[in-house]
Amino acid sequence: MFEIESKNQDEIIISTKTTSIKFNIADAVIDAGLAVGKITGPGEFEIGEAAIRGIATESGKTIYDVEIGGVHTGILGGIEEGLDDIVADILCTSSVRAVREIEPKLVISMGNVDAMVADLKLSARSEKKLKVKNLESLPATKEVVVLS
Repeated sequence: MFEIESKNQDEIIISTKTTSIKFNIADAVIDAGLAVGKITGPGEFEIGEAAIRGIATESGKTIYDVEIGGVHTGILGGIEEGLDDIVADILCTSSVRAVREIEPKLVISMGNVDAMVADLKLSARSEKKLKVKNLESLPATKEVVVLS
């Protein structure tokens, strides 16, 4: 089980029982309070229960695939590159194109939610934190969640 929350449109925080990991998509920085400091750029990392893959895009930006307990969470922000490298059950993005190409079960809006739900013809619900138990606990039909 893990929780996803967001303090602003450039950050996603994923928390498990033992670890809290903050992804800043604008700066391509992962902050998990590690002794080695913050992690920047692409690479493969394991932090607590999370297996993280930072993927470099053509423009030099980094997108992330985070796997916890068999659930893949893609963290893209507004980046629309490298979409072929992401397989996500949950997608944190502001890109309608990314949602259409990746086809996640759940979308966490990181930008203009009104435009996103209008383009995708979906409704949005608001949550303070999103709790994910396992893959089976995700919705059967695509949903958009706004974290506030």
